[in-house]
Amino acid sequence: MASPDELERRHTLTTATDRYDALRMRDALAAMDPDNETALSPDETLEMLALSEVIIRKAGYGRQTMVRSARAAGASWTRIGAALGTSKQAAWESHQRWIEDQARVDRA
Repeated sequence: MASPDELERRHTLTTATDRYDALRMRDALAAMDPDNETALSPDETLEMLALSEVIIRKAGYGRQTMVRSARAAGASWTRIGAALGTSKQAAWESHQRWIEDQARVDRA
């Protein structure tokens, strides 16, 4: 079974999402299959779980990259918060945490 870290190196957001969707579709179809011939193996189920983590990580990174781009383009924290469906304070705090996490990773 591959770890999320290994899968993250192997997949882009698109390929991780495609593989996750393929496994999810098989899992959904298996529920309707009386012979259970399309059921996921335990390893495939764990792969799907790890892929969900990869998707969350990659989407989160993309989100913060877009926040940085919006700020560089002159967008206020109020408008960024509105685009994210949150307050300007929550948007700013989330971005600051992300910056601190990235700095921590770089130091390690």
